[in-house]
Amino acid sequence: MTRATGSPSRRGAAVGRGIGIGLMYGLWKPRVLGAWRVPASGPVILAVNHSHNIDGPMLMGTAPRPVHFLIKKEAFVGPLDPFLRGIGQLKVDRTTADRTAITDALGVLENGGVLGIFPEGTRGEGDFASLRAGLAYFAVRSGAPIVPVAVLGSTERRGRLVSALPPLRSRVDVVFGDAFEAGESGRRTRKALDEATVRIQARLTAHLDEARRFTGRR
Repeated sequence: MTRATGSPSRRGAAVGRGIGIGLMYGLWKPRVLGAWRVPASGPVILAVNHSHNIDGPMLMGTAPRPVHFLIKKEAFVGPLDPFLRGIGQLKVDRTTADRTAITDALGVLENGGVLGIFPEGTRGEGDFASLRAGLAYFAVRSGAPIVPVAVLGSTERRGRLVSALPPLRSRVDVVFGDAFEAGESGRRTRKALDEATVRIQARLTAHLDEARRFTGRR
């Protein structure tokens, strides 16, 4: 399948994955559970809880496939701008309906790629308590399955050298859940998206609870 015009290349995301593997496994001790649940090919959306800034890079380095993340535009500053673009990440303005970001994200899925989303919209408690409609829109519009992902342990303790990061060589658990469909593909009415958002939130919350029980994390 040809790449949609303007959408980020898979090669860039593959480079980003390689960097993520080196950094995450070099600095911490990720324990990856259920990665086999991510479809080996075709479009898929990884819905990740977000409680720490390393959650995105951690997933990039532990997911079995390269990931294109929707990342807030505020992160694209200075040298990080060309770097993030170069590794296939997508800049999104969270204050408006960012048509460029929407087109790029749908392009990733149309080309059978992996789209990473923090459905809570911003870093918080990481408990999926407040979901935005963006995840439902992409899932319903594209028909791509959603795989819930729980990143646990990134906020339990602060590092001695850099307090904003987890202690070096500490364990971080990355737990992938079963893929599921958000709803009937193509139904983009407000009611359909609201119903899909409720359904998605229930599945993500259930996965997070199960991941916490299984790993003993809080």
